[in-house]
Amino acid sequence: MNWTLFSTFVRIGLFTIGGGYAMIPLIESEVTAKHNWVDKEELIDLIAVAQSCPGIFAINISIFIGYKLRGVPGAALCALGTALPSFLIILAIALCFQQFRDNVWVDRAFRGIRPAVVALILAPVFKMAKGAKISRYNCWIPIVAAAAIWLLGVSPILVIILAGVGGYLYGRFKSGEL
Repeated sequence: MNWTLFSTFVRIGLFTIGGGYAMIPLIESEVTAKHNWVDKEELIDLIAVAQSCPGIFAINISIFIGYKLRGVPGAALCALGTALPSFLIILAIALCFQQFRDNVWVDRAFRGIRPAVVALILAPVFKMAKGAKISRYNCWIPIVAAAAIWLLGVSPILVIILAGVGGYLYGRFKSGEL
């Protein structure tokens, strides 16, 4: 099981172009569909917790999954598996980048990768919205939260706290306790 955890997160770590959010479809495929380590609803909860914790999203989620399955050793293996490919790739690029920095082909390749990265990030956003039961009635919540952060400079921490308080109060109101 330890080797499976490590090798799975090494494969996931190989596709960090665009950051941790671009890895969500691969994480979902590996940990829910292929290995059945967590179900889709639990993965959405883990994603929410991982993105609200300090640190790198991909490392956070790998730690949570590893810890759930094998405790502290599993968390360490998954974190190492996720980080190792990126570290080695960045090390190789750093050693060779000066030679290719002004190469027009390299510049064009990076320009071509950018839109693909945006698509890799947007695809899981829509999938998670569906799993989080975001509908036409409550879709205004993430839109207002994103606009507050992006346009008004509101702290994401404040948005998370306000969303948690709002959800708690709404739950109490809906159950008739408020």
